[in-house]
Amino acid sequence: MLKLAILGFLYDRPLHGYELRRHLAALTGHVRPISDGSLYPAIKRLEADGLLVRETEPGSAAAPRHTLHLTEAGRTALLDRLREPEPLDITDGNRWAALASFLRHLDDPAAQAAVLRRRIAFLSEPASFFYEGDRPRAAEEFADPFRRGLLLTARATTEAELSWLRAALGELKEPTN
Repeated sequence: MLKLAILGFLYDRPLHGYELRRHLAALTGHVRPISDGSLYPAIKRLEADGLLVRETEPGSAAAPRHTLHLTEAGRTALLDRLREPEPLDITDGNRWAALASFLRHLDDPAAQAAVLRRRIAFLSEPASFFYEGDRPRAAEEFADPFRRGLLLTARATTEAELSWLRAALGELKEPTN
C-alpha cells in the first residue's frame, strides 16, 4: 500500500518528503499511520529501483530541501499496478482506498472498469466477522448488541460502496465491441 500511495501522489506532482508524509497521513488516517521508520526506507527502495529521483533545491531560510520526482519507470510501475492490482489491493480496505484514490490515472475506462468489477465481486461474496464453522453469521443471528451492531454497520458500508461502484461503472465510457 505504501509503494502504491507514494507512486500515486508523486504521479500528480513532485513533493518534498514532509509533504508526501502529510498526504499519506490524510489517506491512511488514524487506522494505519505511516511512521518515518517505514516511509523513508520505502522512499530509498523506490529510489534504488529507479522509480523516483531526489532533487536538491536550495532552502529559502534553511538547509537545502529534497524534492521527490517520479521517473518514467515509476509512472509505468504505478500504471501497471493500477491495471493489475494485487489481490490484497482489492480485499483490504486500506489498500483498496489507496488503489481507488489513484485509479483515475489509468486512461483506459475498460481497465478502470475491470478493477471496479473485481471489487464488486469481492464485496458480493457472503462474509462476516463471525462464523459458525464455514458459514458466515448474519447480524440478525446475534442477541449481543455489539456483534449485531458491527455486522449491521459493515453491511450498510458494503451496500453503500456497492452502490457507488455500480454508479461509477455506469459513468465510465467503455468502448463497445
